[in-house]
Amino acid sequence: MLGAVVALKPISVAIVCGTRPEAIKLAPVYLELKQRPADFAVNMLVTAQHRDMLDQMLAVFGIEPDVDLDIMQPRQNLAEITTRVLTGMQDALQQLRPELVIVQGDTTTTFATGLAAYYERIKLAHVEAGLRTQDKFSPFPEEINRRLTGVLADYHFAATAPAQANLLAEGVPAETIFITGNPVVDALSYIRDQRPSLTGTEFEWLEQLTNRLLLVTAHRRENWGVPFTRICTALRQIVAQHPDLTIIYPVHPNPAVKQAAYELLDGVDRIILCEPPDYLNFIAIMTRADLIITDSGGIQEEAPALGIPVLVIREKTERPEGITAGVARLIGTETDTIVAEANRLLTSPAAYAEMASGTCPYGDGQAARRIADALAYVWGRRQTRPDEFKP
Repeated sequence: MLGAVVALKPISVAIVCGTRPEAIKLAPVYLELKQRPADFAVNMLVTAQHRDMLDQMLAVFGIEPDVDLDIMQPRQNLAEITTRVLTGMQDALQQLRPELVIVQGDTTTTFATGLAAYYERIKLAHVEAGLRTQDKFSPFPEEINRRLTGVLADYHFAATAPAQANLLAEGVPAETIFITGNPVVDALSYIRDQRPSLTGTEFEWLEQLTNRLLLVTAHRRENWGVPFTRICTALRQIVAQHPDLTIIYPVHPNPAVKQAAYELLDGVDRIILCEPPDYLNFIAIMTRADLIITDSGGIQEEAPALGIPVLVIREKTERPEGITAGVARLIGTETDTIVAEANRLLTSPAAYAEMASGTCPYGDGQAARRIADALAYVWGRRQTRPDEFKP
């Protein structure tokens, strides 16, 4: 007589995010795990390190947090964020007692949550693991946040083979690393399937715009001060040299960024400053853009997936795959260089086409599925390792 089949209890998982980029990249993972209730019991925990932008992002995906620490305070500094996340998350984990915590990327929420999980002896999975510049102050504090999270993590979901190589060089066991692609491409596919439109929004004017459109985002701490002034000076020169160009700049709500941006750019003809749109509108704006200038990590991944050339206004990037593939250029923050690189793409159809026609090296829209398969594998719910992302 055959023995009775014993049903395995679902693995209890806490997914944690605190900022808009984390929510974008973890939403597909959350939705994928929720579709597998026999294997996973999932809770979404948020710190609200960035309150409004986080709420906006979760609403796009229809996600309601199960736990909300609501830590955001005006003009919060890194030490305050770290301690509030650490103590609040440790309390939350003590109450929930999940078997696994999933974090993403390199925010202060990510690192402090990883430390809380370690203190509670809970397994930690790190999505977008292995990104490195090898300069602990660039980007600041992200480079150290992701390195420390990597030390704490038990499972490492690297988006690409170079990210895997970084982890192996640091002594991370190969069997704990899975090359999944980046779930930002999953999120982008999810939104594009909804065919977002700007009609009826404050950005409806873009639907009738005949000018070419340059989308700008700039907010990183290492670009505050003199570098930010150089960036804004470059934007003024670029728009002045191209009468058929309009610049739209959704300004990050951080007071240090917002104040400087409005002081330097408000009132300049054909430079439109605005509040950050929700992700649906932002993707619609990106799709409409002819060129992107950014210091954002996520946009370095999203723009190639949309076939839009991207100029990266940073001195170093932890995402070299786009540079190698020719779909992005790392140009620094010197005014003359920014102007020259933008002019090259705005005046040379051949140079533009070369960047716009490249292959996205960051993902294929299957990262969340691979992450779920990997977790099922390490927990014994699946017999074989999942396939790896190969661009």
